[in-house]
Amino acid sequence: MSLSLIGKNVAVSVTLKLNQTFAILKEKGEPVIHLGGGEPKSLAPIDAITAISSHLNSGEVRYAPVDGTIDMKKAIIRYTREHYARVVEPENIVASSGAKQALMVALQAILDPQDEVIFPTPYWVSYPEMVKLCGAIPVPVTPEDGTFTPRMSDIKQNVTSYTKAIIINSPNNPSGAIYPASFIKDIVEFCEKKGIYLIMDDIYHKLVYNGVEVANPFDYVKDFSDNSKLIIINGVSKAYAMTGFRIGWAIANKTLSFAMANIQGHQTSGPSVLLQKAAIGAINGVQSSTESLRMTLENNRKVLIQQIKAFDGLHLLEPDGTFYAFVDFSAYDKDSTRLSNFLLEKVRVLTMPGVEFGMEGYLRISFCGSTKDIIEGIERIKWAIDPNSPNELFIGERKLVRDWN
Repeated sequence: MSLSLIGKNVAVSVTLKLNQTFAILKEKGEPVIHLGGGEPKSLAPIDAITAISSHLNSGEVRYAPVDGTIDMKKAIIRYTREHYARVVEPENIVASSGAKQALMVALQAILDPQDEVIFPTPYWVSYPEMVKLCGAIPVPVTPEDGTFTPRMSDIKQNVTSYTKAIIINSPNNPSGAIYPASFIKDIVEFCEKKGIYLIMDDIYHKLVYNGVEVANPFDYVKDFSDNSKLIIINGVSKAYAMTGFRIGWAIANKTLSFAMANIQGHQTSGPSVLLQKAAIGAINGVQSSTESLRMTLENNRKVLIQQIKAFDGLHLLEPDGTFYAFVDFSAYDKDSTRLSNFLLEKVRVLTMPGVEFGMEGYLRISFCGSTKDIIEGIERIKWAIDPNSPNELFIGERKLVRDWN
């Protein structure tokens, strides 16, 4: 079969593929534990459910404007005012079918073939492939100091005449690192000076712990004209536990937003009016569910850190945000794909291999499930890879016997 260059070169989303594997095993009755999840287990806010139910009962479910309904944009304006202390106009906003689509149409609107896009390592698995879908070149940048936090020197030495954009994801998936305000200030000012687009993927910005604050990029922007290169990506998936509702948005200059809406209009048209109603309900409604989720995750984070610290040979830079920990397992196996597959096969624990996030030897472990799953999952992992573990392990009534070294 003849495929395009893009069709041949864009890789499968490993996170989605592993999620499918988990679902199949669970359907078969296997005692699987999901420590690789990217969605909170909380229910969607009641205001979201009420809003969507009310509109559904009306029977008036029609096409939406390609860049979002007026009410959706009003909700995003309110959200931006409350969380970024910045008033934007409706023409600055494109509502999309998830933050992923908002990011994708932003890249399609600004990139030409052979343009380069820089992003720090570790990175969300889709960044390189999304850049490739535009015919552009992904440029991952690994911090030289061995941390998960980039420095401006790391960024600058990778900037070339082909650099069109820099993507910053803080809090970061998969590491949970929150980049310091000094770095955000410097990267905003650098991009303004060089005329490089700065894409801030802020989808986790409300899920932070220990009183750590996420820097607001608008605090450092000097150019608010239609020449502004700042693009903010956000959505309701994570903080509102509304992953399946698929509503996200971008905030950008008016010319870029217009181009993004045109592209989206030819791809999917506007996001579902029903799902926009739910997102509006969540944003405008009582916010207690978001804080409740954050507090639950903060407790889960403490449990996971305790489990990891009691596990000899593992190394962890504690996450300050998101619901992930990026754990160095290289003392046991430097091949993260092999290790992840081994853990799923032998003890039915799903983790995400670090190589997919740009760093080999690591596993991404999620703490958005139950504390029971976290504790039992780490216990199973320890039994599987620690040579000092007993020869047998019981999972319910099933007895496992170590038949490997």
